[in-house]
Amino acid sequence: MGDTGACRGHRSSWGPAHIEVIPCKICGDKSSGIHYGVITCEGCKGFFRRSQQSSLSYACSRQQNCPIDRASRNRCQHCRLQKCLRLGMSRDAVKFGRMSKKQRERLHAEVQQQLEQRQQERAAEGAAASPPEVMGRRGHPLTPAGTPGCPGTRHGATDGRAGPMVEAELGRPEGTEQSPDKDRDGEGDRDGDDPDFYPHPDVSSLLESPTSSGLEIEHLTQNVLKSYRETCQLRAEDLQLRRWDTFSREEVWAYQKKSMEEMWQCCAGRITEAIQYVVEFAKRLRGFMDLCQNDQIVLLKAGAMEVVLVRMCRAFNSDNRTVFFEGKYASTELFRSLGCHELIGSIFDFAQSLCALHVSESEVAFFSALVLINASRPWLQEPAKVARLQGRLDVAFRLLLRRTRREGLLARLPPAGRLRALCSQHVEQLQAFRRLCPTALHVAFPPLYRELFAGEAETPGAAR
Repeated sequence: MGDTGACRGHRSSWGPAHIEVIPCKICGDKSSGIHYGVITCEGCKGFFRRSQQSSLSYACSRQQNCPIDRASRNRCQHCRLQKCLRLGMSRDAVKFGRMSKKQRERLHAEVQQQLEQRQQERAAEGAAASPPEVMGRRGHPLTPAGTPGCPGTRHGATDGRAGPMVEAELGRPEGTEQSPDKDRDGEGDRDGDDPDFYPHPDVSSLLESPTSSGLEIEHLTQNVLKSYRETCQLRAEDLQLRRWDTFSREEVWAYQKKSMEEMWQCCAGRITEAIQYVVEFAKRLRGFMDLCQNDQIVLLKAGAMEVVLVRMCRAFNSDNRTVFFEGKYASTELFRSLGCHELIGSIFDFAQSLCALHVSESEVAFFSALVLINASRPWLQEPAKVARLQGRLDVAFRLLLRRTRREGLLARLPPAGRLRALCSQHVEQLQAFRRLCPTALHVAFPPLYRELFAGEAETPGAAR
């Protein structure tokens, strides 16, 4: 039984830091070691161990191809188990605690390859830098104009009160997601990352700023891009590879046959999942967790849906007007049973307008940050503190635009009120649906979605 530890969490001679350069093979979360023959996180390790109990039997309610990532891994146990087995997790290892010599050698080689790649990247960065000014690699620009951003509106329940679900998301302990501060100054996992994704602003060309030094702006820039990269549901490369994988006519027809209630519930689940990633993005942004809790909640309740719409352009194929939804790219026709064709068309138009600007990942990252950190939102207790953070983000954004010669992007971005109008339209359509199905929202919709867009106090049955 000498191999038992290697399968059940014990790190071999490379050490835990070496293992963790490779994310969990099952869900992409931060790994904790080799478990049952595969590098996984603690959550997937425990799930696989529990799945081997003889009394358990899993079934998939869809088509046995559910996506498995950090946010969705608990949604379908059948597909999660199949992915564990497909990637090599061993049932025998659960029973007998052994990992073969061949498995150990293969995993060791993979870790070594990751470490060597990281060392090469660091060496290249060191050669390109000229301290004390960090000379930037060719980076990509970012977000809306230097104005304070979209004026805040109440997209449902944004009234300054501390909503229990948003508060719970902000206070969620480490486990499902990384702690926002845990990797703040570290290199982090860069698996599959574009080397241009970490642009270093040229300190010598800093815009005049009374509040931020060049070094602070540089750290903030890298923090925004790193926080964004770590909280994307799917990598840009994966979306690009799958952009022509569209739903068949039969599959579209199956969605169209769903009842309005069933389709609204389905879309609410996807929106809620996307918002959870936005919350995690906010928690990792330098300065966000230093705001008072009331203001954190106000900013998220007012801006989370707007950020989801901005991020949607990554998953939009403007060549055939389709968006990535539940594993494939879908046209507006797939959403017909929602009964709000005008809203869906407006959302698609917005995504197409951003895609037409050829926005980069870095631009989406800062667009998201500046939409979220908006000092003009109502109900803020310390708007001046939010304004200072917004100002630093604005300086960092403008520097990157200057370095990449993309200043012209500012005048071409969609009007400031367009996101606000889309979110208001979403709430109006939700209210119309609620009049038709008055009990569905409380019974079947995610609590976080209800709190953000319907108002928990107004939901039937909420008062107990």
